[in-house]
Amino acid sequence: MCESLKLNNETNQLQIKGLSIVNGCQSLTTILACSEKAKAAKDAHVLFRFYEIPQRDIADKISINTNSQSAVKPRDLRSNDKRVLALKRVYESMYRNGYLITKRGEERPADRDESHTIDIALLAKWLMTWHCQRPNIAYNENRIFDKYFEQIFRADYSPTDMLALKQWAAKIETRWNNNSLKFNDALLAVPSYSKFHLLFAIQTCFCAVSEQLDKVPLPAATNSALAQADTVITIAASCYNSALKMAVTEYQSEGKIFSPQNWLKAKDSVSKVQGSVDIYLGMLDELPGGTQLRQVLTIPADKFTLRWSAD
Repeated sequence: MCESLKLNNETNQLQIKGLSIVNGCQSLTTILACSEKAKAAKDAHVLFRFYEIPQRDIADKISINTNSQSAVKPRDLRSNDKRVLALKRVYESMYRNGYLITKRGEERPADRDESHTIDIALLAKWLMTWHCQRPNIAYNENRIFDKYFEQIFRADYSPTDMLALKQWAAKIETRWNNNSLKFNDALLAVPSYSKFHLLFAIQTCFCAVSEQLDKVPLPAATNSALAQADTVITIAASCYNSALKMAVTEYQSEGKIFSPQNWLKAKDSVSKVQGSVDIYLGMLDELPGGTQLRQVLTIPADKFTLRWSAD
């Protein structure tokens, strides 16, 4: 900004009075860092713009809008946290072809395998869904990296568990993309919620069959079930649909207006998914192939841990 700006007709140069810079710290520090090289250059220029506007309110609006940059998010602030860096180090040490993306906009190196590449933002949502059993919170990335960061990011978290979560999420993504989940339209309309609720329903299948509904299975302990992932996902999707139907019926009986999106943000969606899975798998032995599926979904008690708090 400047107090006045006028052209000197004799020298054909601009005369600026009261110059001040409103926003431009990065640009100025870069110019300063390159100043010595710039002095040696024969033809160096700095591009700038001036607006000559008498109305102060309009000038303020232009200043604000032309200087609005990408907001710094909690994820950006946490990208160099010691716990995140420790997870990156241990994961990439175990999986040489793997890569943990910790910064927004970061690309996977060409020599790393996509199937072993994990975005820290997705990992945070999977951890919230699986270990905290709160898929109703998982959609909110800013909240996870702010309020819940301490609870879900643990430097000693196993790389095998990280990869297992990635593999289940990839199986869900494949089924979602080929439209084979047969979801209720209301659930298909909100993928940012439904994919995590479905992952939670998958986890609950192992808990229900293993009679450990008050605990959480280690993701890597479910790897053997990946060979029958389609069957497990189909069951989980059916239970998820049933949970929605139960909620709609309950709301209607109470004369309330049902909003799928609001329901998915509430703990009621979590409890109803758990209840639906428990009821469905309680009849597992009566279903075709149920006995074999029970063997796939049963995990030893020592492969379960307590739920991480996120309340």
